[in-house]
Amino acid sequence: MANMQPRKIKTISEFHQLRNLPRPQHPLISVINFETIKRIRDDEPKSQVQDFYSIALKRAVNTRMKYGQQEYDFDGGILFFVAPGQVYSIETQEDFQHSGWIILIHPDFLWNTPLAKKIKQYEYFDYSVNEALHMSEKEEVTITGIVQNMEQEYHNSIDKFSQDVMIAQLELLLTYAERFYHRQFITRKITNHTILDRMESILTEWFNSDSLASKGLPTVQYIAGALNISPGYLSALLKILTGQSTQQHIQDKLMEKAKEKLSTTGLSVSEIAYELGFEHPQSFSKLFKNKMKVTPLEYRQSFN
Repeated sequence: MANMQPRKIKTISEFHQLRNLPRPQHPLISVINFETIKRIRDDEPKSQVQDFYSIALKRAVNTRMKYGQQEYDFDGGILFFVAPGQVYSIETQEDFQHSGWIILIHPDFLWNTPLAKKIKQYEYFDYSVNEALHMSEKEEVTITGIVQNMEQEYHNSIDKFSQDVMIAQLELLLTYAERFYHRQFITRKITNHTILDRMESILTEWFNSDSLASKGLPTVQYIAGALNISPGYLSALLKILTGQSTQQHIQDKLMEKAKEKLSTTGLSVSEIAYELGFEHPQSFSKLFKNKMKVTPLEYRQSFN
């Protein structure tokens, strides 16, 4: 059974049907209490991919959730986000218990609203499950209050204001989530600074090896993979802690190496450019001038 293909779930109604839930009161949005969701049977595919967004606050025992190669243990209250097209899997034990709620939103529900575009800009939908949001009790009360408002509206008779009210509540929830993620980046200092130290080591090793000349600059995806975190989480973390993106960190490391070669070797600018992985010396000179405000030759002459 381990080689089962992920189950594709196209509609929210299909999700309800698979989990033995009553039909959703709206085909494009649903607010579900986790306690009403039945355990996945052993003969069912554990992995699934959905054509809609899901936002969940989960407190669980004997439940493991996998996202890619990462595994997350839900022993506390965790808020996590899954975008359409992302594969994840859930494994539960016989005596599993869980509580919380899940909101399912089909992209069509957001059609022709500002949130349709804005929701794609929330980077945490690209985070892995192991990068989920750990909330304080106060934060959890705030989020739960918003969900209760959405649930109440969901169960009301649908009128012409229903969609606007629910989208306003959803946008408020997403804004709070972004605030709480920023707080998490700041408060989990030891973990985050360990990540920064490891990234520095990865960059140093790359720039001191033959990889630069043969492969060029390391990609954001490569660095994130070496750190076992998602590119989006790495970039958001760096922006909060350092004010720079991953790409800017890579370029800063490149400039350090370029300045070292310009000041301590007799290599020509073209030779240095090739050693730094540039196909065209002009591209190197342009980047150097942009970052350092002087040309490579002007930088070198400042040492004479």
